[in-house]
Amino acid sequence: MKVFVTGGTGFVGSHLVAALLERGDEVVCLVRNPAKLNQRFRDSEPQSVAGDLDDDAALRAGCTGVDVVFHSAGVTAAHTRAEFFAVNADGTRRVAEAAAEAAPNLTRFVYVSSQAAGGPSRCGTLKTETDEADPISDYGASKLAGESVVRKSGLPWTVIRPPGVYGPFDSGFLTVFRLARFGIVPVIGDGKQELSLVFVSDLVHALLQATLPATASRTYFACNREVTTASGFARAVHRAVQRSLGTTRKLIVLPLPGWVTRATLRLTGTSARLLGRTTLLSTDKAKELLAEAWTCDPTALERDTGWSATVDLEDGLRQTADWYRENGWL
Repeated sequence: MKVFVTGGTGFVGSHLVAALLERGDEVVCLVRNPAKLNQRFRDSEPQSVAGDLDDDAALRAGCTGVDVVFHSAGVTAAHTRAEFFAVNADGTRRVAEAAAEAAPNLTRFVYVSSQAAGGPSRCGTLKTETDEADPISDYGASKLAGESVVRKSGLPWTVIRPPGVYGPFDSGFLTVFRLARFGIVPVIGDGKQELSLVFVSDLVHALLQATLPATASRTYFACNREVTTASGFARAVHRAVQRSLGTTRKLIVLPLPGWVTRATLRLTGTSARLLGRTTLLSTDKAKELLAEAWTCDPTALERDTGWSATVDLEDGLRQTADWYRENGWL
């Protein structure tokens, strides 16, 4: 099978590319810096097309003759709402148009979305695909707009919405792991926020299953059935880090009330803008961090594909902490 992957040097995308190569697929990646691809895949390197989501010629070259497109490229941090939409919505439209033009035998366009597109859940409930989408951040709204582009593209499509993804090579949760090394873990609000999570290898398996016939024209949540809380996650990270390092520092939970969280993110967001940088820690992110729950239901994906998450939180965090330590990140 010939496959085109966007975002192939990112966290989820690189794990996906590795899995595709392992099963023997011919993989083409869209990359801005081919050297980065060489560093990530030293043993079995995929083909590459130099360019980004603004480069129509590169997108057409990448899509030429492929059977499947996995679109995982996107931005999670931007200066403005318009910048989010320029990449996550307009960029998705360009990839879909390139696939329609250059891949006449395309069997599936798999869009890696986010639970942020569906919006938060309520405590004690799980978000399902039939619930009305209600994103509360610019990022979530832009990912939902990307979903809409895919559904209207005329291509055979499947949308996968993961919640929080963690695992080796992830930088999103890295700060929490590093703080846990010293026995300190911050918790937003009262720590009761409910969370669904998914280990990266489980998500990759879900993406591969998203090419099955039964998944055509469907949107799915891909998560572990295990639900934790913000404080439970903090404690589990602390255990994983201390076990990996062979240390026994006691845990100090650092609660961050809502007003502190909002003020801190306003400051970091403003500072980043003044320095011409982007950051996940912006005012817009506070809405997501302070929502009462981010939980979702994987039942539909399990039913249609036989997929299920196999890595529980304790094991996944242990693998992540060990990888950070072994690679000098921790």
